Amino acid sequence: MVLGKVKSLTISFDCLNDSNVPVYSSGDTVSGRVNLEVTGEIRVKSLKIHARGHAKVRWTESRNAGSNTAYTQNYTEEVEYFNHKDILIGHERDDDNSEEGFNTIHSGRHEYAFSFELPQTPLATSFEGRHGSVRYWVKAELHRPWLLPVKLKKEFTVFEHIDINTPSLLSPQAGTKEKTLCCWFCTSGPISLSAKIERKGYTPGESIQIFAEIENCSSRMVVPKAAIYQTQAFYAKGKMKEVKQLVANLRGESLSSGKTETWNGKLLKIPPVSPSILDCSIIRVEYSLMVYVDIPGAMDLFLNLPLVIGTIPLHPFGSRTSSVSSQCSMNMNWLGLSLPERPEAPPSYAEVVTEEQRRSNLAPGSACDDFERALQGPLFAYIQEFRFLPPPLYSEIDPNPDQSADDRPSCPSR
Repeated sequence: MVLGKVKSLTISFDCLNDSNVPVYSSGDTVSGRVNLEVTGEIRVKSLKIHARGHAKVRWTESRNAGSNTAYTQNYTEEVEYFNHKDILIGHERDDDNSEEGFNTIHSGRHEYAFSFELPQTPLATSFEGRHGSVRYWVKAELHRPWLLPVKLKKEFTVFEHIDINTPSLLSPQAGTKEKTLCCWFCTSGPISLSAKIERKGYTPGESIQIFAEIENCSSRMVVPKAAIYQTQAFYAKGKMKEVKQLVANLRGESLSSGKTETWNGKLLKIPPVSPSILDCSIIRVEYSLMVYVDIPGAMDLFLNLPLVIGTIPLHPFGSRTSSVSSQCSMNMNWLGLSLPERPEAPPSYAEVVTEEQRRSNLAPGSACDDFERALQGPLFAYIQEFRFLPPPLYSEIDPNPDQSADDRPSCPSR
């Protein structure tokens, strides 16, 4: 009898999304098929699958132990997230080449389904870095008597979701710095930088609105700039290796002595990047927005504002929460904007809502029921802690009065 041959061995996943890309998160069920195509009949001992998820770091450092002695120090570390094995055909033992227990597979195409659950505990997002990676894969192995096994490995993507619609990621980020340039015994005026962004959390594809004021009271020409940086940190054997990469940047107009530039929402778009990795013990991926002033012949003046790149984008409720929390602070005096001397009192409830509207909103089966049902979903869970908070107290007196334009310090004369 002429034995057949294995024409192809492939793995396909049952995707959970419309894009037909195998993407999962913790707690999901990963399912798929091992596709086997043979010509003629073959005898098979077993068809196995092995699924694994792990983070691994590795780097080397050269060290000197004397004038003529050098050696290389290896740093490696690994964290395993899950390890699943299953047998789709045959038995466990691979060293048994007896005729008993063989399975005959006829010519044609054959499919063998597999399924396993990812752990409920947080998993690190799939990542490929310079000194480490986070990988998830499924491997199929076809064992036949007296022949080498046929093996195939296929990776799938895991995202540990980061919802930017949370209070900590909706909070504004801001800072102020000043620098005075000195040359021997001569001291010029200061260079001041103030910058602010409306929140900490963003998703790839969004644009960050940068509010900043740069005042140049020095004698030099300076250039304001902004950049997004990704920082990869790898940990092994008590040591840390860090890699910093530029993600996106922009440049403002050059500022001569005595000039000021204001950014009223200058946009810097986030390109497609990996989400932040914050829960892995050996790999950490963080982002920051650096707003800085390029000063020729001196150290730059810079502000670092932390960012978190998430996977669940901002929705209308989060947008409103973010804008409310940062509305007043956007009008800070360092942006050159002032509050009115006497704010107008807000209208009463009766002036805004008529009696007819009030009764219609209290009717059963209204849109409020749909809103309550929507709040049960995971994307709206963060709203629960805000729903029953009382509104802020209205005051006729501004507790933080703004400086008038005449009171603001100006550059010293030369």
